[in-house]
Amino acid sequence: MTPRNPRSRTEGRGVETAARVSGRVEVPPMATIIGYKLRRAQLYVFQDFIETFARMKLRPAEFSVLAIIAETPGLKQSEIAEMLGVKRANFVALMDNLEKRGLAERRKAQTDRRSHSVHLTEDGARFVRKMTAMWAEHEDRLIERLGGIDERDRLIDLLDRLLSPPAGGAAASDP
Repeated sequence: MTPRNPRSRTEGRGVETAARVSGRVEVPPMATIIGYKLRRAQLYVFQDFIETFARMKLRPAEFSVLAIIAETPGLKQSEIAEMLGVKRANFVALMDNLEKRGLAERRKAQTDRRSHSVHLTEDGARFVRKMTAMWAEHEDRLIERLGGIDERDRLIDLLDRLLSPPAGGAAASDP
């Protein structure tokens, strides 16, 4: 009697059966997994960001909040939290920290006294100008790694495709 080839027993039954017979679990190479690559890229970008902004004691979430306040002063806290996909309680803690540092302030909203609009202080406006200059250096390093503006634009376009709702479907939810 000749020994059987384990592959011949599973031929036509799919990868799952072949994996069961051989004891191996079939997985895709990590280098081909979009989520893995995005996460690794995010870690790289955040590490450069943290090193860049260490002197300013600025975290990515605080940067985003200050950038939005600078661009659109007077938004409600809840609007900014929603734009960033941040839970309300976490956003309150972010704002508490920015207020303690004297960079932003909450004011009673004129249209709804129960909510607060958010504004930069004078110190906050100066801080954002410095922050923006440092951000440009950070962004330039990333663009250089990508191979230039065209490649940056291509990457942003590809990421936008992931974030856009599929044709006839609902928008992708935030993690």
